[in-house]
This record gives sequence, structure tokens and C-alpha cells, in this order.
Amino acid sequence: MMPLDRLQKTISNPIVPYVGTIPGDLVPGELIVIYGTVPDDADRFQVDLQCGSSVKPRADVAFHFNPRFKRSGCIVCNTLERERWGWEEITYEMPFQKGKSFEIVIMVLKDKFQVTVNKKHLLLYNHRISLERIDTLGIYGRVLIKTIDFFSFSLQGSQPSSLGLTKINTENGEMLDGSQLEVPYVKKLDSGLHPGCTVSIKGEVEKYPESFAINLKTSDSEDIALHLNPRMKNKVFVRNSYLHDSWGEEEKEVAHFPFSPGMYFELIIFCEAHQFKVAVNGVHTLEYKHRFKQLEKIDVVGITGDVKLFDVRSWSFFSTSTKESNLF
Repeated sequence: MMPLDRLQKTISNPIVPYVGTIPGDLVPGELIVIYGTVPDDADRFQVDLQCGSSVKPRADVAFHFNPRFKRSGCIVCNTLERERWGWEEITYEMPFQKGKSFEIVIMVLKDKFQVTVNKKHLLLYNHRISLERIDTLGIYGRVLIKTIDFFSFSLQGSQPSSLGLTKINTENGEMLDGSQLEVPYVKKLDSGLHPGCTVSIKGEVEKYPESFAINLKTSDSEDIALHLNPRMKNKVFVRNSYLHDSWGEEEKEVAHFPFSPGMYFELIIFCEAHQFKVAVNGVHTLEYKHRFKQLEKIDVVGITGDVKLFDVRSWSFFSTSTKESNLF
């Protein structure tokens, strides 16, 4: 889940089957977060984003998300329009387990839904019915639901003042109107980094990517203090530094590779006194000990490769309190 969301509504312990109205309009920048448990005897359940709640005739279903547990298991996604199903999109990765709890995050984007389960990206589903028609959430089948949360998050990167943030740089690159920043991207920050500084990058991985790179570097030399290089083919997330005209030793270990072709992401780099912390879509992903120690000289952000770029900005916390560290 995004770390800087605004909660709109929570529904606790609903009885399944559940059919309820979605608060407000379903627009790009909405998150639906569902916490629940799969019973031991479950065969299947479904989460439907519906156009109304009619039973006869059955309401159109813009997004049908249907985990099935028979044999090795799969997740079927589809759209129901005028009581006829379209073509099934089947995912054979199965993050749900009988007897286990889960977290489903459905992120609403301009042209698709992006689904994360248990903090890990699962699938994308392109819109077949316009978002304006979706007003109802339905949950059916063998599943126990603890809470349903509706959030709004900013695709433009505005930060809530309650966290005590000072923006030190803002770029115009807004996903909501489709505009993008040019890649390769190079921009000088208003000031060098120091402990408490954060750099936020919002973008989308290309559909057929090989790799992309994010570099934090100096303006007065060729040194790269932090080189982040996700490589899609081998699912390797390389980190390194380029100092004194040579690359250092690569670091590659991560709990799970956070990127997939076509997915939207928000990557946050948080600078501490001895290391960088990196989170992707609100999930802490890695730490990187400083090899370049003169943090105040790190004043350039560079981005290259197979990525669409919507927003790059940086800001500084007034103090390094526990609130900030909880982002990771």
C-alpha cells in the first residue's frame, strides 16, 4: 500500500456475500484494500467491481477477480457486460493459501487496475468498461473478510503537511492528464542531500522492458553515489556506486523483485546518516550503505532506460522522527 494515503472509509467484518456502494467516484488515484482469510474448505471466491447491484438482469462487472483453489490453483479475471462474459485473463501465480490471511490492494489507474497481494505485485487488468460506471463492490464465495478500506492516493506526489515536510523541488509530470517527463531525465536538486532528505519517483515500467536505472550523483564530478538498476529479464535489482572512474561491487539481494512489465510504481529513496533506504509502492525493499560520504555534494537525479516517468521530486523532513522511519 502507498505510505501516504488518505483514508476515505472502512467497512469492518462484513458478511459475505457483500454488496456495497463505493464511496465517491472511482477515479485514478483510488485504492481498495481488502484484508481477509481464506477458509480451509474454500474452493473459490471473487471480488467484483460492479456497475450497480442489480441481480436480474445482472449488473455489469467491470473487473471480476476470482481466485480458484482446485488443483494447483489460478486467478481468473474477466468483465461481464450485458450478462455475457468476455475473454478470461488467467494468472497461474497463486498468492492465496487456505487457512491463511491476505491483503489485496486494487489500485485504480487511468487505463488499468493494478493488483497487489500480500505486498507483492500480482497482475494488471486493462479497463474494458469506463471507470465512471463503476459504483459498487461485491465480494462472494468462500472467504472471510475482516476489513475493506477505501483510500485516495496522489498520482501527482503531493505530500500531506501533517508529516512536517518541506518540498525542496517539484516537477510537472502528472499522470492524471497523461503528461510525462522526458527520459533520459537529468535534474539538479535545489540543494545537496543530508539525513532526512527524500527523493520520490513515480513512473510506469514499459511493457517490454530490459532495465532502467536511477542515479543519485554529483554535479561537479562523474561520481554516482547511488545507482539503482532493476533488470527485468533476470529479475535482479542491482545497486552500486561509480567512484573515482570505476564501478564498485554490485549488491543484488532483495526479498522479492518489486517490478513487473507495465506496472505503475512509486519509488522512495530516504537518506539516513549511514545509508539509503528504498521503498517501492510503500513496501521497504532494500538498504544501501553510503560509499560516497559527502552527502551534501549529491545534488543530481538521473533516470534512464525502459520507464515512463510521471513525477520526480524531493523534500526534507524537519526531523528524523519515528513517523518518517515508519515509511519503511
